[in-house]
Amino acid sequence: VGDDDQSIYAWRGANPENIDQLGRDWPNLRVIKLEQNYRCGKRILRAANQLIANNPHLHEKKLWSEHPEGAPIRVLECKDAEHEAEKVAAIATTLAEKHKARWHDIAILYRGNFQARPLEKALRLARIPYHLTGALSFLDRAEVKDLLCYLRLLTNPSDDAAFLRVVNSPKREVGATTLEKLGQLAQSRHCSLLEATRSDAVLRQLTPRPAAALAGFSELLDELRSASLHESAADLVERILKRTGYAAHIAASTPDPALRDRRLANLQELADWFRAMQKGNSAGDLAAQLALLSHADRDEPGNAVRMMTMHAAKGLEFRFVFIVGCEEGTLPHEGAIDEGRIDEERRLMYVGITRAKELLTLSWSARTRRYGEIHTNQPSRFLHELPQADLHWQGKDPEADKEIVRETAESHMAKIAAMLAGK
Repeated sequence: VGDDDQSIYAWRGANPENIDQLGRDWPNLRVIKLEQNYRCGKRILRAANQLIANNPHLHEKKLWSEHPEGAPIRVLECKDAEHEAEKVAAIATTLAEKHKARWHDIAILYRGNFQARPLEKALRLARIPYHLTGALSFLDRAEVKDLLCYLRLLTNPSDDAAFLRVVNSPKREVGATTLEKLGQLAQSRHCSLLEATRSDAVLRQLTPRPAAALAGFSELLDELRSASLHESAADLVERILKRTGYAAHIAASTPDPALRDRRLANLQELADWFRAMQKGNSAGDLAAQLALLSHADRDEPGNAVRMMTMHAAKGLEFRFVFIVGCEEGTLPHEGAIDEGRIDEERRLMYVGITRAKELLTLSWSARTRRYGEIHTNQPSRFLHELPQADLHWQGKDPEADKEIVRETAESHMAKIAAMLAGK
């Protein structure tokens, strides 16, 4: 069984020509075409068929479906990746509020994992749970988790897990034996580990050097806690990096210059996440902002928006699918354009489109930041290869746009009401 239109792993040796070669190796081979599609609505399937018709075919086939036509395919023009992510999050919220979609009914697909970062931020700020497939979430990166643990200790001094993560990050000459002893003393006094470090009676029972280090750590957190009363979370991140020596620790402990720059950039981006929350009035004080970042993790297990590359999505299906980054240079990828591998990129787009069962949304950004420079984009050639009668390009149909805006506004109001009600 094989489909030359879904051959998207040429770099693993999966070439469409292998299917043709099979027929030459076995002249009596009987070919049976399975052309009925049981997943997609007619409109989505029609778009996929017209797109892939631009590729040469070893075996001509015409997929068909008995499902209804379905809604027009939306095409969103966005200012940049952040704007694109915000639009995706807003539409996902509308699907949940107005169309009673479950989060796991929604998938966001992209060409490369680097595109996930702004989407993660937008979904977190919108309180939408998500699951990232095949890549490490931004908030799960070691340096980001360290900084968040510092902030958690400022709002909750009883957070022993956060204490244990950062008491030695950067190194403070506090070994495992000392921490074990500290834990025993804290338990005997029925207090947290941090509270135990404030007790002279506890510190006297430890050896001098780690006791002094723990006392210094406690004093540092007291200083940071005082600053947290009048500074924003973003400013606190900057202060923590400087006062704890964490930024210098990253620089010294990461020999690879590229990796070092990425890790330091992650810390700056964490500050940007807090600025975005403050700007959008998503949360007030530090405790509320930290709760917002962890909100998605407390949702019903398994009920989360799926985020993955189109390669990883092969074989899966979802009621609602977003394909982001539909601009020249991203999809198709600039490397594929330079090397003349457009056919495989088109097959990748075909796979992405045919993951959608009911509603497909395609989006592209007018501007992209690459290597610190702003580049102007053009919409992907694949968007123009789709049947235009089946597309709704945002901005070209005022009446349809008005209805979408109304639905989005209503869903936002419903979400705000639920938040105020404490749901």
